[in-house]
Amino acid sequence: MRDEFIQHLPEIKEELIAREKAFDGNFLHLTRDTVKTANGKIRSREYINHPGAAAIIYLFDDETTLLEYQWRQPCESAFLEFPAGKLDPNEDPLVCAKRELKEETGYSATDWVYLGRIHNAIGYSDEKIELYLARGLTTGDQALDDGECLSVKRVPVKEVFEMALNGEITDVKTLIGAYWLEKWLKGEMPVKSL
Repeated sequence: MRDEFIQHLPEIKEELIAREKAFDGNFLHLTRDTVKTANGKIRSREYINHPGAAAIIYLFDDETTLLEYQWRQPCESAFLEFPAGKLDPNEDPLVCAKRELKEETGYSATDWVYLGRIHNAIGYSDEKIELYLARGLTTGDQALDDGECLSVKRVPVKEVFEMALNGEITDVKTLIGAYWLEKWLKGEMPVKSL
């Protein structure tokens, strides 16, 4: 369907002329591309390089899930969100999801469902996040990273949907995760293989 729609659109691809590293930090890396636009203009495009991430929606048998309450310094605020973590170099996203589940919440899961991929900041980052649904949970001990501070709370799924609609949840991966979870619970989410 997407390909049929796109084939009727004009060519908009930008041609890469030059690429340079604008900033190379411990976590974030900034690239500056010089491109030729489809209408022939030369423009500069700066964006953050990100290794990607995995996010996990934990679903208990009683239709509750886990939300984290975590401080996010760029926004100078704490946010309610589904747990997620950055991929280590060459790490499979499912391996990352399992690691983050254990580290941040102490839980392990036996059943995993791949929900899909999001690109959460396409205007200024190449980050992609793979979202998973985890079930068959067993409890354990958290193993937070040094300096990582977060609180985990079990919340009824219906409350998560309400918080997503009323603005209490504004994190994009959590908003999309809540939408996909609702579709999955209704049997409307396509099955994707791991």
